[in-house]
Amino acid sequence: MLRKELEFFSFFAAAVLEDCQRHALKVCVNMSWLYDHVAKPAFSQLDPETAHELSVDALTALGWLRPLCAALEKWAQLNPVSHRPIECFGLQFPNAIGLAAGFDKNGRAWPAAAALGFGHVEVGTVTLHAQSGNERPRLFRFPSERAVINLMGFNNEGAAALASRLAKQPRSDHRTIPLGINLGKSKITPFDRATEDYLGSFRLLADYADYFVVNVSSPNTPYLRELQNAAWLQLLLGALVGENRARAAAGKQRRPLLLKIAPDLNFSQIDDVLTVIAHFGLDGIIATNTTQARPGVFSRAPQAGGLSGAPLQARATEVISYIAKATNGRLLIVGVGGVMDFAGAAEKLDAGATLLQVYTGMIYRGPFFARELAREVAGRKTVRSLMP
Repeated sequence: MLRKELEFFSFFAAAVLEDCQRHALKVCVNMSWLYDHVAKPAFSQLDPETAHELSVDALTALGWLRPLCAALEKWAQLNPVSHRPIECFGLQFPNAIGLAAGFDKNGRAWPAAAALGFGHVEVGTVTLHAQSGNERPRLFRFPSERAVINLMGFNNEGAAALASRLAKQPRSDHRTIPLGINLGKSKITPFDRATEDYLGSFRLLADYADYFVVNVSSPNTPYLRELQNAAWLQLLLGALVGENRARAAAGKQRRPLLLKIAPDLNFSQIDDVLTVIAHFGLDGIIATNTTQARPGVFSRAPQAGGLSGAPLQARATEVISYIAKATNGRLLIVGVGGVMDFAGAAEKLDAGATLLQVYTGMIYRGPFFARELAREVAGRKTVRSLMP
């Protein structure tokens, strides 16, 4: 199976590259057509999680073919001569569009993300202890609503396994796009020991990430969202910031820290979170995770878990706008939630986001959605740059 995947991608990439040199626009149109009329219908017949696993396997295989992958990156990425990188918390992002956490939980496929046009990629969510997650079925597509409900439960191989894999992959000075690692709490860890759990993952992975995201907002781990309470959040973030400072004092690279919050917080709760973020000087916030709300037709949906995609668009943008105004634009915001097209992306940039992330949008728009979106965004306006 693996050999067939490699042979397919070798042939596929070679054909694309040859055509790209002559007809780049035509190739983009052709690839979109192939996805819409061949790949997407085929995937729609599969169990959603099986389709996801096959996508990760395919992108992993592409990542192994480094010369071909590098050539695809040249085609997929913006021209750095005409488009200045976006500078945030000491890192350079070739474009504003990133791959959100959840797609590549175990850090297998990310080396090929730049070949699809992504300007950064976030792996995980990873937990200190390996865990299988919730029982299947736990991923549900709603094509007519351009939405997904997941109750995955942080299924991953654990922080030690991820560290071992990243140690064999391109390091920071050999990456074309920044790599973020999204940290969560292990289900078996008691709530009052959550800080130790996050610290354990951070220590194992700090040498390999360009930035870290503290995920306290998934709805699929019991009581996890309680960590958004100001008292618990102070303990957690204080410990991580302290560890980061100790790392810098020891002569190692400090890692930017961001917090990912839920869209279901009210404005008063968001104010509390922002106060803690300001106190510890975090580098940014990711707004937002999936929602437990069930708007419109989803009021009848029996599935538990987090809803993502188009139904989340308005609320995620509302939260971004509130944060930007509450912080007078001084806090870097990564906007995620319902970015399904250029209009959705522009809305979040106008609301105050500097970077964007997509996942559900890629499911419905295809593998080169990031490439298309990055060009549309870059052609719209210069995205503001923030430095620490």
